[in-house]
Formats: sequence, C-alpha cells, structure tokens
Amino acid sequence: MRSEFLPSTPLRPSIITAATPKPSSEAHHQFLTQRAYIPTRIYKHPAALLLELCSSMKELHQIVPLVIKSGLYNEHFFQTKLVSLFCKNGSISEAARVFEPIEDKLDVLYHTILKGYAKKSSLDDAVSFFTRMRYDSIKPVVYNFTYLLKVCGDKKDLRRGKEIHGYLITSGFSSNVFAMTGIVNMYAKCRQIEEAHKMFDRMPERDLISWNTIVSGYAQNGLGMVALELVIRMHEEGQRPDSITLVSILPAVANLGALRVGKAIHGYAIRARFESLVNISSALLDMYSKCGSVGISRLIFDGMEERTVVSWNSMIDGYVQGGEPEKAIRIFQNMLDEGVEPTDVTVMGALHACADLGDLEKGKFVHKLWDQLQLGSNVSVMNSLISMYSKCKRVDIAANIFENLQGKTVVSWNAMILGFAQNGCVNEALNYFCEMWSQNIKPDSFTLVSVIPALAELSVTRQAKWIHGLCIRSHLDDNVFVMTALVDMYAKCGAVHTARMLFDMMNEHHVTTWNTMIDGYGTHGLGKAAVELFTEMQKGGIKPNDVTFLCVLSACSHSGLVNEGLCYFNSMKDYGIEPAMDLYGAMVDLLGRAGRLEEAWKFIQEMPIQPEINVYGAMLGACKIHKNVELGEKAASKLFELNPDEGGYHVLLANIYATASMWDKVAKIRTIMEKKGLQKTPGCSLVELRNEVHSFYSGSTDHPQSKEIHAFLKKLADEIKAAGYVPDTSSIHDVEDDVKEQLNNTHSERLAIAFGLLNTSPGTTIHIRKNLRVCGDCHNATKYISLVTGREIIVRDMHRFHHFMNGTCSCGDYW
Repeated sequence: MRSEFLPSTPLRPSIITAATPKPSSEAHHQFLTQRAYIPTRIYKHPAALLLELCSSMKELHQIVPLVIKSGLYNEHFFQTKLVSLFCKNGSISEAARVFEPIEDKLDVLYHTILKGYAKKSSLDDAVSFFTRMRYDSIKPVVYNFTYLLKVCGDKKDLRRGKEIHGYLITSGFSSNVFAMTGIVNMYAKCRQIEEAHKMFDRMPERDLISWNTIVSGYAQNGLGMVALELVIRMHEEGQRPDSITLVSILPAVANLGALRVGKAIHGYAIRARFESLVNISSALLDMYSKCGSVGISRLIFDGMEERTVVSWNSMIDGYVQGGEPEKAIRIFQNMLDEGVEPTDVTVMGALHACADLGDLEKGKFVHKLWDQLQLGSNVSVMNSLISMYSKCKRVDIAANIFENLQGKTVVSWNAMILGFAQNGCVNEALNYFCEMWSQNIKPDSFTLVSVIPALAELSVTRQAKWIHGLCIRSHLDDNVFVMTALVDMYAKCGAVHTARMLFDMMNEHHVTTWNTMIDGYGTHGLGKAAVELFTEMQKGGIKPNDVTFLCVLSACSHSGLVNEGLCYFNSMKDYGIEPAMDLYGAMVDLLGRAGRLEEAWKFIQEMPIQPEINVYGAMLGACKIHKNVELGEKAASKLFELNPDEGGYHVLLANIYATASMWDKVAKIRTIMEKKGLQKTPGCSLVELRNEVHSFYSGSTDHPQSKEIHAFLKKLADEIKAAGYVPDTSSIHDVEDDVKEQLNNTHSERLAIAFGLLNTSPGTTIHIRKNLRVCGDCHNATKYISLVTGREIIVRDMHRFHHFMNGTCSCGDYW
C-alpha cells in the first residue's frame, strides 16, 4: 500500500528522469559528520540495547514508548534504527511515519526505506520512492539498483527492469560487478536469457556470484546443456565452482536425466567437501531420483546428518516418481514421527502416493492433516486432493472440493475432467469440459488428453469429429499426446482406418503412439496389420516397452497368431523387459483362445511368479469358449480363492456347466450366488441417435419405442431364419424352446440394433457399444441381420470390435 507520507506531486514511477543536482558538498559533509558521530549516552542507552535485541513487531511497539519517554525519538541513531526495524517487519507505513517528519534526513534513511519498499511492498511503490529520492537529490548507491532489479525479476516486469538498467548506466554503475550481476539476474528471470548472457559477456570482471547467476539463469530457463557448458567454461577461466554452483546445476542435470554427469558432480562435491551441506545432499538425492536411481537417493538420505523439509520432500517425490508409493508413504510417516512440519509440497507428494495406491483412508488422513496445519487454500494442493479422491473412486468428494474451490486454474478443470473420465462418468466429464469452454477458460493439451478418452468410451464418431475439429482450431493438432489420444479415440469409435491416417500424418511418434495404433489394430481383429506395424516400429529405432508387447500379444490373441505371439513373448528379454502379470495373462489368453488349453494350463503352472486373477480369468474364459469343464473348474476354483465375491466368474462357470448340460451343477452355482448375494452383471448396449444415447438392458421393455422394437425383432427373427440362421439355446434350461428363442431375441445388443434399424435410413451404419462379451448366438444372429438388411453393424464389446457386413464378421468367428 502506498504510504500517505509520500509526496503529493504527481510522479510517473515507470519513467525514470534525470535527477536534480544535490545540495552543496559542505551540506553533504555535515550529514556525513552527523552520521559518523554517535554520543555514548545514545548507543549505550537501554532503549538502544532493546532495539538491538528486538525480533518482532510486538516487541517493537513496546519499545517505541520508551524511546519517546526518554527523549530520544529525534536522535538520528534511533530514527534510523526504528525505520530499519519497521521495514524489516513489513510495516512500511509505520516506517514512513518515523521518516517523514525528520527535517535533516540522512541518505541512509532513504536507502533503508527503499529497501523496505522493494522487499515488503509493491514494485510500483518501490519505483515511486526511488523517483522521489532523485527529486530529493539523494545520490543512489549500488544496492538501490540491486533491490529494484531483484523485484523486477521476481515480478517478471521486463519493462521496468530495462528502465532501472538504463538509470544504472547513467549513474555510473555499468562497470560495477555487483550491479551488473543484478542486471544478469533480472533478464534471466524475465526469460530473456540471451540478453542476460550479453550483459554477462560485457562485464569487465566477473566474480563467483556472477558465474553462479548466469549458470542458474540457463538452468532455470530449461537450457541445462548450456548451463553445464558454462560450468566448464567457468572452471577453465579460474573460477572454482562452489556449493551454490552445484545446487544451481544439479536440477538441470536431473531434468536432462544425465546420470553420468550427475555422478561426476557428486564426485566433485565429495572432493570439495560439500557433501555434508544439507542443500547439496538434498539436490543430489533429487537428481538421483529423477535419473531413476532412487536407491542411491535413499543411501544419501539415510547418510544425512541433518535434514530439512526439502530433503524429506525430495525423498517422498523420488519414491512417487519411481513408482514406489508405499515407500513414499512410509517416508512421509517417518517425517511426521520426527516432528518435521510438512509443507504444501510435502502434502502434494503424499496425496500423489495415496492416489497411486488407491488408498482412500490414508488420503483422508493427509487431507485432515492439511486442514490442521492451516497452510491456506493453496490451489495446487486442492488440485492434488481432487486427483487423489478421483483415483480412489470418490469422484463425488472430488467434485465437491472443485465446486468450493476459489480461483480455479486450468489445472483444476483438467483434474476434475480427468477424474470423471477415469471413473466412467463420461457425461459429467463432457459437461464440465463444455462448462469450462463457456467460461472462456482456454483448454490446453492436458485438457484435451483428459476429455478425448471420455469421448472414446462413448464410441460416437460424430462427437469424435467435433473434438478433432476443436483440437485443430486450438492449434494443438501438432501435439504428440493430443494426436495420440485422437488416434486412440478414432480406433475406439470403430474408425480404425481414420486412426491410421492420423497416425501417418504425425510428424513425431512417441512409443505411446505406436502402442495405441497397434492396440487399435488388435481390437479390430487386424492382427497382421498390428504385427506389421510393430515390425516397422522396431526398424524405426523406437524401443518397445512392456505396454507395446501387451498390445502385440493381445492383437495376436484376437487374430489367432499363436506362433507369432509366442515368439514376441520370448523376445522381450532382448529388450530387458521382465514380463509383468498382465503379459502372463495375455499369453494364457493367446493359447486359450486358440484351443491350446492344456498348454495354457501348463504355462500357468510353470509361471515364475504367483498367478493372479487376470491369469486365471483368461483361462476360465478360454474354457467357456472351448467348453472344457475340467480345466474350467480348476481355473474357477483358483478365482474363487482369490476373489470369492466376484459374480462374473461364477456366471462363467455356470455357463460352462450349462453348455455341457450339467444342470445340477448350474443350480449349485446359482444357489451359492444367492447365498452370497452375488449378482450377474446385466448386459447393457448403447446406441447414439441424434445427439442422444439410448441404453438397452437384456429383456427390458421400458424404452418409449419398446413395442415397435419387440415387434420388429419378431419379424426380423423370421427373416434371418429364412436366410439360414439357427438359434443356439444350449445354455438355457427348464423352459420351452420358443421361450428360449424369445429370451435370446431380447439380449441388449439385439434391442439396440433393432432400435438403430428402425430409426435410421437405409445404408446407415449402426454403431453399438456393449458392456459384456457378445454371446455366440447374438454374434451369429447379427451376421444374418447384416445380410438381410444390407447394413453394416459395428459392435464394440468389452474386448474388441466386430464389423458385421453381408453376413460375415471381421473377427472371422474367432473371438
């Protein structure tokens, strides 16, 4: 706030004009003499001693009355001390009340007030007072400029910084190493690093602080390699890097992932005996963590004699980024046990770990701790809370935090949209995206990467084209992550050839882009295309990761390319990849779908790690396809041990029994399910028509067009029978044959297909999205429906796409 004691003459703080001449040298000499001599009774007075010991505003307000009562208030010594203490404690207005009435103001008082404005007030007020100093003929000293330049840099105010720079030159400080270092720092912080380097090169002499400033400037501007080159040049020119140099350069090394360079700097720190310094140790452990050597980070952390909160934060973040959230939480708990008070950075790291673990209770504990610490409503922490609750499946709490959040940023919107998308709340994600757009908040690449997968889940091509157009208009169609999301979306909307066109148009392909396109081919049953693309990826020098192999194995599984899949699985070791549980599950699925059930079971028995649910689930699904009761029972037994409350596995086993006409065992499974309260997931199919998504459940009659749909299906059944369709009712028991057919005829996908056929013109492709695997009878029926209606019908079930046309399916009846 501008002090009431500042001159009422209109000033232009942003324009620095020439100073008026100072009073005579005799007067200035008198001031210097006054400043030089302080009577003994003044500086030995108890009030003077109390001011020396004063450490708070409360104490200062208690001492001032003693100064006044002792008749010392008008002494220059006390005036200077009071001005300095009020400025130091952030009360510029009270400092001004002391300063303004003084008739013969010493230069040092002006310098002190200016320092107070620069450190505790606004840049406008600081520049205004600096302008007043020149009107009052106060000759500037070098640190006047360094204080102002620092504020300009911190505020990223380049225009003001240039004005201060100009006046610094006219004041004769252009050769002063201290002043020019301030100039370099200002330009670097204002993102004018080239200008900063020019100023650095023009300096007639450079000290260690100057070198550290330019090194830090390049590092903070994301130019780590240049920063490293400057450290080498610095050493060549005779300046030995100190601890500040290392603390400046280590974050740049971390961002570059240059582990060998980091180790060299670590060695230098040991030789220079800097390793025991807490800031060096903290920077080293952060560097090792970000270079993927979190084990070395832990060794450094454990060896530290003293730790700051920064050290703890770096270790927590290292474990989080290294994919070890359990250890991050343990470090966080140890930190609390040792009485170290967390900061907002600590809380964000702990929340990230809780989110990765999906541990709601620990997340709530951290949230409660944050409230108790009363650190304020830091928007970054609130964004972390939104992400944590979303990942812990409590998107309702996340939404409540978001709604009550003041000062939402684009990151806040991104976190909430992604939270909805991750929890299957597709409509909510899209609604929030539209709300964000309506509030003129410009989406960034992260926004689009969050909302595009939500649209992909709807599988609606029209909306896919809309978001694609928005990406182009937002000039984000050259962003590799946005384009990868679009490739994935088109593939999931059934337009795999459009996805490939986008893929081919991209200038840059991340490994995730290759994975997405390979997976897209796989889910559409285009296994050979997926394999060819994988070969192209290898030839292009892109190193595949574990996800790549998962996508390739899945593609081979959907297309029956068993030998190729076995070859790829065995080749993973050539890339240093150890198979995770998902990859073992993919191998069981590959062998099982191909009917090689004994081989699949042997593979499970010989796994080097304990098989989990996905492995036995793939085995049970294969037994259902190939009607193998014996192995199906073995797989189901393991699944019931691992997850006894999952009704889906009970239903799969019951279906295996039903296919084998083992109705007593079917009844037994149903009884177990009833006792445990387990339910079969109801089949649900979605179809979009004129901006509205229609949902159909098996056997449902609550749709407004239900009568027309059922009547149409009855008529359609006769037509496809005439074309050669034979119903498969082998899995239905205890009802008449016509009822069995009627039950099959009201499965959710058939209701959705009938609705689509009734409400679209001839030739229109029907797109259906189903939450479960398409049953064998519906798959066969849909082939005949495509034949008799002349329509293309695209069905996306929980595993893959089926393109039905002219009586055939793209899967070749292999799914």
